[in-house]
Amino acid sequence: MRFRAKIVDLACLNHFSRVINTIAKLAKTCTLRLTVSKLYFILSDKVANGGVSMWCELCQGNFFDEFQMEGVATDHNEIYLELVPENLSRALKTAQSAKTVKMKLTNKHCPCLRVAVELPSLSSSSRIVTHDIPVGVIPRRLWSDFREPSVPDFDVSIYLPVLKTMKSVVERMKNLSNSIVIEANLSGEMNLKIETDLVSVTTHFKDLGNPPWASEDGSPSSAPDRDLESMAEARIDIKKLQQLLAGQQVNPTKALCS
Repeated sequence: MRFRAKIVDLACLNHFSRVINTIAKLAKTCTLRLTVSKLYFILSDKVANGGVSMWCELCQGNFFDEFQMEGVATDHNEIYLELVPENLSRALKTAQSAKTVKMKLTNKHCPCLRVAVELPSLSSSSRIVTHDIPVGVIPRRLWSDFREPSVPDFDVSIYLPVLKTMKSVVERMKNLSNSIVIEANLSGEMNLKIETDLVSVTTHFKDLGNPPWASEDGSPSSAPDRDLESMAEARIDIKKLQQLLAGQQVNPTKALCS
C-alpha cells in the first residue's frame, strides 16, 4: 500500500487548499478514499439523526503534477484513510507561496500522511516544512460503508442564488429562530422563511432556474405532472445551513438544491 503525490502549479495548490478548507469547516473527521484517477472526501453521518452527509470527488489530474498509488491489493486497488481535515488544512496554510508540495503515506510510528512544503529561498539551499498528519487505515471489510450515496427522489430541484447573498440572509435569520424553511418551485422561485410566535420573515428569490434532469431511460425528467407554481418545502436546522454557507470557499459557478 503506497501513495505519493506532488503539486507544483500554485493555482492548483490554492484551489485544492480551498476545497480542504471547506471540508474542514463541515467535518471534524472524514474519510479519504484514494484511487488511481480520483480522490474522494467522504462524510457519512446518519442524516436521519441530524447528521451531515458529504461526497466530494476530485480528479487527481486537475490538481497533481505527479500521482502514484498502489492499493491494498491488485484486485482492490484503493486506499481508505480516516483523517482530521483541519490538520490537512493547517498544513496547506504554510504552502500559500510554496514551490512544491509533496504528499506521501508513511508508517514509522503510526500511519501518517506526510505533507512536505518546499518554500522559496534566497540561498541555494531549500527550505522544507514537513507535517506528519496521523491517519487511520480503514480495513477492506468496512469499505462498503463509504459508497456514493444515492440521490433521494425529490419534487423540485433549483439553482441557488449567489452563496454570499444567501449566507448574509441566513446569518440575519439565525438570531430569530432555530429552524428555517426552504421552499421552491419549478418556475425558478425560492423562499427562505422563518416563522415563530413573535415574528414571520420571508426572503424571496426569483429567476434562479431549474436544472434539467434525465430519467433512467435517458429522457428529460422534471416532474412533468407537478404544477410549476406549487412550492415544495423542507425545514432544516438553521445553524447547520449557516455552517455550510460560512465554510464555503470553493466559489462554485453554480450550486443547486433539491
